[in-house]
Amino acid sequence: MASDPARGVYGISVAADLVGMGSQQLRWYETQGLLTPDRTPGGTRRYSDDDLVRLRRIDALLDAGLNTAGIAMVIDLQDEVDDLREELTRAQRP
Repeated sequence: MASDPARGVYGISVAADLVGMGSQQLRWYETQGLLTPDRTPGGTRRYSDDDLVRLRRIDALLDAGLNTAGIAMVIDLQDEVDDLREELTRAQRP
């Protein structure tokens, strides 16, 4: 059985270690609307593999000189392009 990359499985400290960031950074990115980790019924954040990919994208865009508002715009556009590509691929199937 393949694992679901969108399923939140990592606690904040593990996720932070995996992407080389601090826990406070992850919390701040969430307050800025750059990602939305899953929550347990008790409210604990759970980060998915997809969240880790997104955090690495955020880090790369920060290194490129973008601020968080610019990062949000770029990520939204990248996600839209990915969605459109998937839609085009589905439409081209016989």
